[in-house]
Amino acid sequence: MPRRRKIVINKTIEDEWVEKFKSLNPKEVLKERVKEYSKLASQVERVVRESEKLYKEHRINSKDLMSMGLLPVQKAYEYLRSRGYEISFRAFGGRIERGSIPSVKFGRKRYVPVQFLEDLLNLDTKFYTVRKAYEVYKKYEPNITFRAFIGRVEKGTLPSIKLGSRRLIPKEALDALTHVAKNYYTISQAMKVLRKNGIKIRRNAFERRIDRGRIPHVKIGGRRFIHKDVLNELIEKEKALKK
Repeated sequence: MPRRRKIVINKTIEDEWVEKFKSLNPKEVLKERVKEYSKLASQVERVVRESEKLYKEHRINSKDLMSMGLLPVQKAYEYLRSRGYEISFRAFGGRIERGSIPSVKFGRKRYVPVQFLEDLLNLDTKFYTVRKAYEVYKKYEPNITFRAFIGRVEKGTLPSIKLGSRRLIPKEALDALTHVAKNYYTISQAMKVLRKNGIKIRRNAFERRIDRGRIPHVKIGGRRFIHKDVLNELIEKEKALKK
């Protein structure tokens, strides 16, 4: 039987987190990162050049190199760990061998510029690895598998950048996504809540209302989300209409 009265949802949602997510441009993030790294590399190059000159002239020793911010591999690893950076020594050594963590050799010993270690720590405050991002997000969407999460990253629905062989996800993007997971329903979740509250409506009819703008929603990464407050208002009005 067709409906005789339309339900109008008055609540409008203005969400800064959703806007942040939509405005995040991975290309611009990568461009800014490359710019920062180039500036850092130039600064380190000057220090290394001076150190190499002094070392060849036998005017500098291991202790002096450390005072200039050049740490032996073991000391560099300890430096990171003391600052809360989670990495095994084997993985750390592997990154140095592959050059993803730049280093310089004096005699038989390899040294890591402390500026690159600081840069690594700074990256850790701005980005998640894919695995870490999944672990954080899974707390708010328990049913998602790692494969499905990677799929979102590969499709670009979750913004990411690639640095060398590592793919990183901006924390700002994931924070926005977890905010949505906590405060919004997917269509499937919304249908379950409606049924739980005794509201009988077919999914295709519910989606038509969304498409026609009768139920306010946001679209993120090709998926539609309904704010919990909006759905609560819909439930209240559906119940009142029954009476």
